[in-house]
Amino acid sequence: MKWRGGRRSSNIEDRRGQRTGGRMLGGGIGTIALVLVAWYLGIDPTPLLEGMQSGGQASSTGTRPSAEDLKNDPLADMVSVVIADTEDVWTEIFAEQGQRYEVPTLVMFTGSTHSACGTGQAAMGPFYCSADKNAYIDLSFYDQMRTRFKAPGDFAQAYVIAHEIGHHVQNLLGVSGKVHSMKRQMSTADGNALSVRLELQADCFAGVWANRANRARSILESGDVDEALNAASAIGDDTLQRQSGRAIVPESFTHGTSAQRKKWFRIGLDHGDPDRCNTFG
Repeated sequence: MKWRGGRRSSNIEDRRGQRTGGRMLGGGIGTIALVLVAWYLGIDPTPLLEGMQSGGQASSTGTRPSAEDLKNDPLADMVSVVIADTEDVWTEIFAEQGQRYEVPTLVMFTGSTHSACGTGQAAMGPFYCSADKNAYIDLSFYDQMRTRFKAPGDFAQAYVIAHEIGHHVQNLLGVSGKVHSMKRQMSTADGNALSVRLELQADCFAGVWANRANRARSILESGDVDEALNAASAIGDDTLQRQSGRAIVPESFTHGTSAQRKKWFRIGLDHGDPDRCNTFG
């Protein structure tokens, strides 16, 4: 991926190295265990975090890394360029529709951190909090992608970020709120099916970003698309359940199968049009 010549975003907050004080919202060790299991099974932890918002603590604050800081930290530097690309792409798309795009902040942390949705844990993987409109990532997750999920590569890493920003777009458009409201009136199985559609749309939005960023800056190199498709496949619900030694239970899926995730990322990538990302149709 050709990222080094790109603009760096100023909407990066660095909390790495901070210790998170206080209690884990919603039940201490039991809640930690719950979110760890959720992540391992491919279950979206965001609704859990949002459910813990009541009684929460104020978010931690970090530093805004300087250009020199980023220069000496290649992984954070790459993340900053990807965030900048998403800002440019979605600002343009929203403007085409007569709307204003509200840029999120990406928070880098180590181990755990506070958010308006509760305490985020590294073991949950990257997540988006709709309450504070921030995306969160412990960059050690990329080591997990390479070693556990066998999904290496900088474009695979960029896909993960673009997916979380896809959730931010859904939040701004009101899609996330509608989905969470509908889920409260559904059975668990039907609610899970709706979550799958939400996640697949975020995958499609990640593909839209890749298409538009490549049009603007020719970021794609040979093998990049395969990296992203491999990453999408590696975190499909069916693949994760199979790797854990469990039976495949479609009713428990919350993110979609490997084939579905690849399909919807590809749709966004091929067309660069968010209107093609109607996974609810």
